[in-house]
Amino acid sequence: MSAFFGGYCERLRQSLALIDHEALARATRAVEEVGERGGHIYAVGNGGSAAIADHLCCDWTKGTDAQGHKPIASHSLSSNAALYSAIANDFGFPEVFSQQLGYFGKKGDLLLAISSSGNSDNIVRAAAQAESLGMTSIGLTGFSGGRLKAMADIALHVPADNYGVVEDAHQIIMHVIAQFITARRLKR
Repeated sequence: MSAFFGGYCERLRQSLALIDHEALARATRAVEEVGERGGHIYAVGNGGSAAIADHLCCDWTKGTDAQGHKPIASHSLSSNAALYSAIANDFGFPEVFSQQLGYFGKKGDLLLAISSSGNSDNIVRAAAQAESLGMTSIGLTGFSGGRLKAMADIALHVPADNYGVVEDAHQIIMHVIAQFITARRLKR
């Protein structure tokens, strides 16, 4: 177990070392700017990525509420089971996120799309809907990055081929952005 654990941690460390820091800085600026404008962030993901989207929205909303700064309004489109299932039933699962963006999203808002493969059809459709609405999109991907890496305005790609490593790196990216923004707000 010790060797397996060490190997896993090393793969995670190597993947984190290869993340594009300029893309991370651009993503952080985009999140801050949406918050400053009073816009909204919509996060989408399936399975473990949906859990990351939920966690991200908690930390990016409550976690950025610092020293009189209004929190950044962040919403997980994976969380409303009633709406999610109604859309899946009426329009099909590939539309569960793009339909919600059509209901709620507007120009100047931001989509945070999380897909380890980058090829989940409902995530790719959400990115296309965000573009049509004039929203900025950030894509968190792994493996080859898939279609989402090419579509996102800002691609935060984790070069790993292990779902656990990719998802752990996505969690770290989410925490880094939230904590960086909070630290900056506390200094102002």
